[in-house]
Amino acid sequence: MPIILKELANFCNARIEGGDPSATIQSAAEITSAHQGQVTQLTNSRYSQYIKDSTASACFIAEGFGIENVPEGIALLVCPDPELSFIKAVELLHPTRTYDRQIAPQAVLEDNVTLGIELYIGPYAVIGKDSSLGDGCEIHAGAYIGNNVKIGKNSRIYPYAVIYDDVIVGDNVIIHSGAIIGADGFGYKFRNNQHIKVPQVGNVVIEDNVEIGANTCIDRGALGSTSIGEGSKIDNLVQIGHNNKVGKHVIMCGLTGVSGSCNIEDYAILAGSSGIADHVTIGSGAVIMARSGVAGDVKPGTQVFGSPAKDKKTAYKEQIAISKLPELLKRVKMLEEKIQILEKDS
Repeated sequence: MPIILKELANFCNARIEGGDPSATIQSAAEITSAHQGQVTQLTNSRYSQYIKDSTASACFIAEGFGIENVPEGIALLVCPDPELSFIKAVELLHPTRTYDRQIAPQAVLEDNVTLGIELYIGPYAVIGKDSSLGDGCEIHAGAYIGNNVKIGKNSRIYPYAVIYDDVIVGDNVIIHSGAIIGADGFGYKFRNNQHIKVPQVGNVVIEDNVEIGANTCIDRGALGSTSIGEGSKIDNLVQIGHNNKVGKHVIMCGLTGVSGSCNIEDYAILAGSSGIADHVTIGSGAVIMARSGVAGDVKPGTQVFGSPAKDKKTAYKEQIAISKLPELLKRVKMLEEKIQILEKDS
């Protein structure tokens, strides 16, 4: 949605320095590719080199951010938090696609479904019996909602996501395509040379303002609930096992796997490809760094790395020591040869 630069600055609480306040801004772009009619951001000095040759019409920067060689044609949008201001600009310039509030004739609604107002239900979506959808929900084409599912207001379920029976979804939740919510947990007992399946009769509870990425799987509890706390954000291709308790505002990056019955406390961060063993507690604000394997509890506010994961500083020292092993082995071999010569001469 095009907008005059002066209006964009007012909307984003920014002050214009230089450039043309009457210029029309058509879209947003990265600093490395932005051109005339686009707005960009510069928040890291490593990217300052790109500003001198940029043809962007405007650039968000922070108060006091040192910058040189700014072309005359670029207006600087000075603000307290350029990243948040840029997000507001992107949302304004690139609004989310809207859908007419309707229920497609190809949609399947089973018995005793409760519907709020202003809904969109796409073609071939299935809503199971005794389920309810809050006001403003979007259920996109081909999504499957099981029986006795409760979805809050303004939540969006993208195409081909699957929500099993008895799942509870809060307000303003986004579930992306291919996500599976509420499948059976992976529970078996080995008896008489065979794996006996443990019944999985719990559910999944997702609180408000959660976003779940594409092809992520969250298993139902064996008896109780697997729960995802308010404001948590889960990336694509994440596996969350049964009976896990994920706190508020947790970040889980792609390819993370969490075994059963873990407790991931508020504001924890699980970086990409991290793996968590079962019955582990990750403390509030802890950071599990990428490709780490966690087999024991992690204290609040700590950062761990490696497999098995340990304190980041310790793990880095070990990595440095390992990198020196080839040279150390050469020196040991040389010393052995010298010792052998000395022994022959003695």
